[in-house]
Amino acid sequence: MKDLSQLPFPLDFLSDTDDEASDSLPIISINDDDTLDDDLNLDSLVVLPVKNTVLFPKVVIPITVSRKKSIRLIKKAYKGDKIVGVLAQTNPDIADPTTADMRLIGTVARIVRMLVLPDGNTTIILQGVKRFKVTEFLTDEPSISAKVELLLENFPPKKDKQVKAMVDSLKDAAFKIMQLNPEIPQEAQVAIKNIESPNFLTNFLSANVNATVHEKQSLLETEDGLARAEKLLEFMHRDIQLLEIKREIHHKVHTDIDQQQRDYYLRQQIKVIQDELGHENNEREVEALRLKAKNKQWNEATAKHFQKELEKLARTNVASPEYGILFNYVELMVELPWGEFTEDSHDLKKAAEILEKEHFGLEKIKERILEYLAVLKLKNDMKAPILCLYGPPGVGKTSLGKSIAKALNRKYARIALGGLHDEGEIRGHRKTYIGAMPGRIIQNLRKTQTSNPVFILDEIDKVGSDHRGDPASALLEVLDPEQNHSFADNYLDLEYDLSNILFIATANNLDTIHPALRDRMEIIDVSGYTVEEKLQIAKRHLLPEQRKENGLQAKDFKIDDKALLKIIQGYTRESGVRNLKRQIGGVCRKIAKSIAMEEKYIKNIRENDVPTLLGTEVFDREQYEQPNQAGVVTGLAWTSVGGEILFIECSLSRGKGKLTLSGQLGDVMKESATAALSYLKTVADDWSIDFSQFDTHDLHLHVPAGAVPKDGPSAGVAMFTALLSVFTGKLVKKGLAMTGEITLTGRVLPVGGIKEKILAAKRAGITDIILCERNRKDVEEIPQDYLKELTFHYVRHASEVASIAIES
Repeated sequence: MKDLSQLPFPLDFLSDTDDEASDSLPIISINDDDTLDDDLNLDSLVVLPVKNTVLFPKVVIPITVSRKKSIRLIKKAYKGDKIVGVLAQTNPDIADPTTADMRLIGTVARIVRMLVLPDGNTTIILQGVKRFKVTEFLTDEPSISAKVELLLENFPPKKDKQVKAMVDSLKDAAFKIMQLNPEIPQEAQVAIKNIESPNFLTNFLSANVNATVHEKQSLLETEDGLARAEKLLEFMHRDIQLLEIKREIHHKVHTDIDQQQRDYYLRQQIKVIQDELGHENNEREVEALRLKAKNKQWNEATAKHFQKELEKLARTNVASPEYGILFNYVELMVELPWGEFTEDSHDLKKAAEILEKEHFGLEKIKERILEYLAVLKLKNDMKAPILCLYGPPGVGKTSLGKSIAKALNRKYARIALGGLHDEGEIRGHRKTYIGAMPGRIIQNLRKTQTSNPVFILDEIDKVGSDHRGDPASALLEVLDPEQNHSFADNYLDLEYDLSNILFIATANNLDTIHPALRDRMEIIDVSGYTVEEKLQIAKRHLLPEQRKENGLQAKDFKIDDKALLKIIQGYTRESGVRNLKRQIGGVCRKIAKSIAMEEKYIKNIRENDVPTLLGTEVFDREQYEQPNQAGVVTGLAWTSVGGEILFIECSLSRGKGKLTLSGQLGDVMKESATAALSYLKTVADDWSIDFSQFDTHDLHLHVPAGAVPKDGPSAGVAMFTALLSVFTGKLVKKGLAMTGEITLTGRVLPVGGIKEKILAAKRAGITDIILCERNRKDVEEIPQDYLKELTFHYVRHASEVASIAIES
């Protein structure tokens, strides 16, 4: 129930007898229900909308009116018969309600008093008279008016046993609420005792029960008085339960506080007793930390801060919860490698040997590390570069970090950033929080015990963000050479120099990296391995490693190059070598099993023996097929597992010029086809193409395989060539493949993945490749051994493509 002491009228209004009414605030008699029937105009009753209040018959409530429309209505009614209809709004958030926003059942009320406040608002005291139901809304302006009908109060006689029991239950519940809520004055209990009318008791308690406006409105709308009282009793019992839970919580918290005070008092007594007995305290731990600090090479500000924290620790009681927090913090300070460095290896030849021995290929990254070592040899205080190795999974980005640390003679630490959402993992948490820890940067410096390790920030493209912060933004300071000399960890609360750390990030996708973060890193593309490179990696690294892991020796079995190539091409399809490693491991396990069971096995594994060991081939390689009809062209595609050749097929059929594209093409690829067709129409006369064919024939362009999604602009020139071939009826030259983007004016633009595409073409038996002139530089970067038996045609315009590709 509400606090009845807050009601702005004397408690003697709660009586249901005439002689209890106040002289200053006359009220309507409880037993005088019909006095308004003659005066009340039921055909046009002015309606006062209220937001968060429900008025019940015979109940007096104050209402502050702030809406100008409502103030005018009240003043007019107060000068007249002082009668208004009070209706609750369906939505209290509506500032200017209309008839559509009003409920249909309310209470006829008499304005007992009106007070104009200094702020312009008007407060009125209303007393409910009777319930009514709106049969029709008449007007919205200047105020809401409605045609209504009065509702009778359907309550059984007071002498009825059920009614008497309900009255007693309501009063008992009200007294229980007053007992649990000390804010309700005792006078309210006396007032409720004096209420005899079941109808008025129900209305009075309904007005003051702790319920929502919707629930109170449901009470007002309940026709049967006994049913209304039962629903009210349900709300009151709910209130009693909430008050009992609240009291229980309050008692429990109070008991906990008393227990804490008792524990503190006892701890103080224990401390005094220990001092009197001469027992040992925390002096030995504090002294050990002080001795460690003497060897630290920190600046004056850090030394001063450490001394301050150490003195605070010495004054803190060992049994205090704060002691553990302070001790962990001071211990972290003395265990961090302030100004401690490992000596770098300046032997460039040895470093090159280590990198070459442990990783095949990856020439760019090896060259970059050797450049860094060379400059470091000449200038010892060089800031470490921040590198980002970008490439597909399994190409050795993470393991390369270990090799770099070994080549530099530095400590190595790996920080996994995949799925990281909490900024505190980078910057740490404030030490005032329970369970606070430093960030991963500081933790790994503590672990490596040097200020110039090699840090691998693994999967930096998979850093997330949520309500706990954005770790990518926190990494901006870590990876900025101009800022990381004064990195501030929230837990350490001191500046730490990270500029000597060699940060190497790894990523599979640059698009998901924060642009500002990407700008701070030197991106090195670690592209997928070619088949030839995989063969060398398998022979030099994977095969010896798997022999060792499976307890085999070199003499136990041999495998020739053709067998390895069959495993690479028929059992794996990847840019890296993870699956290749698994397949070679499978071969080794089969042989190990045979040796252990003393069975016969193949000691010299050749190409034909691979299916016996690994089963049937998993992947089919796309092979070049000489087109035997017009409209078929070979294109080149890049995938995450290397290059592939693809076929573009066109066909014409009688129709109305409809263009159909199939083969799971993406939006960019569809646009390329449309652009190629539009350009072909502009040069139709140059190739003696009957322009009417574009209107009288349907064109279908298909790219197998249909189940594989495809997208990108690099098939533009191939699509144009296929369209030109089908409309002219001329075949495409043998052994030819092409890649490049085409514009609406016929210009040929460069595309990516050239190395992978060229190697795919060579494996498929292609002899001639058409490329954009601006891709010439990409071809020049590829080792010449991979380009043997290939002829390149560099073009700038689609007309050059047509003259090379189409048979005369």
